[in-house]
Amino acid sequence: MSTKSIHKAEYAILLQQLRDLRLAAGLTQVGLSVALGRPQSYVSDVERGERRMDLLQLRDFCTACGTSLKAFVSKFERALAG
Repeated sequence: MSTKSIHKAEYAILLQQLRDLRLAAGLTQVGLSVALGRPQSYVSDVERGERRMDLLQLRDFCTACGTSLKAFVSKFERALAG
């Protein structure tokens, strides 16, 4: 039986990096939600792992925080490597 990705350690790293990205951009959840055109609860749900994002939503999240999807994924891969 495979473990769902939300229960893997890698997913916890992803969630932390999303939050860190937002904070490094100087954005509150409200500020990011305005930039995304979504309710604040959306950002909260994403950061808590209650809502998953597709690739396009992740790209929008990164762009709203002033970084590229490529840069975010590179940083994520480095974090996974240790």
